Parts: sequence; C-alpha cells; structure tokens
Amino acid sequence: MGKHIRNSTKAVILRDNAVLVIRKMAGDAGYAVLPGGGQNKDEILTDALKRECLEEIGCEVNVGELLFVREYLSDHHEFANEDPHIHQVEFFFACAAPADYIPMHGSAPDPGQVEVCWADVAALDAIGLYPKALRSLLRDLSQQPHPIYLGDVN
Repeated sequence: MGKHIRNSTKAVILRDNAVLVIRKMAGDAGYAVLPGGGQNKDEILTDALKRECLEEIGCEVNVGELLFVREYLSDHHEFANEDPHIHQVEFFFACAAPADYIPMHGSAPDPGQVEVCWADVAALDAIGLYPKALRSLLRDLSQQPHPIYLGDVN
C-alpha cells in the first residue's frame, strides 16, 4: 500500500440543469470528471481548487459550500490495475463560474483531457461521469438533506 494519502478538490459548477465536466480518454474509452485536482503543501483546499480550475478549464471560479467528501482506495475498485495503491480524499465544493464563461481548456489541461463541456445532469450515466456515486446525487442535489461523507465509492 502507498504511504501517503492525497487530498484533492473538485468543482461542482451547475447551470441550467447541466454540470461542467472534463471529458477524458483512456485508451479507447471515454469518461468524464469534474474539474479539480491535487492539493499542494501549504495550499488551502479552496486555493487549490481555484488554481486547478484555471489550469484545466481556463476559468476563475468562486468557491462556495462543501457538498461532498469522498474517499477513494483504488485497490477496491475497477481501476486497481491502472492505478494501484492510491488513497485519495476528495472534497467537492459548489462553485460558480462567470455568467459569460464558455467551456475551454485552461493553461495546463490534465493528461487525456479532450474537452470541457456542459453535461445535462440527466445524462451523466451516458457520458460516464466518475465517481459514479455523484451521478444520482447531482441529479437530486436540490433534494435536502444529501449525504456529505460518501465513503469509499467510485
């Protein structure tokens, strides 16, 4: 098992029943993730999220409330062979993009990143959003209360 736990922060940017996603390719398979990434030492989570959004989606976001916390132990999930021994804790924040934001790549897109786009929250299964646990939660986000700690899910 790896010796370190990695913190990561993710942006939930909603507009008109759509969520902003990054479409990625791994081999022949396409999937989608929310913008965000790893926290650096001496960087608070919200600053990490603002930096990651600039790098990946070319957008300055306003970071709002913490929505979800997810743990990911890769050895428990279907990508164990591709990314063994990862333990990551992800913090999902509600974020707002400027009203005139048009989806685009930022200055340092993720490896495999092919597109930044709005995805209808009703179509998250079809685009392969990960983690899967978020698909139904994002569809029903207005339904209160929602769980904050999601546990080890993919």
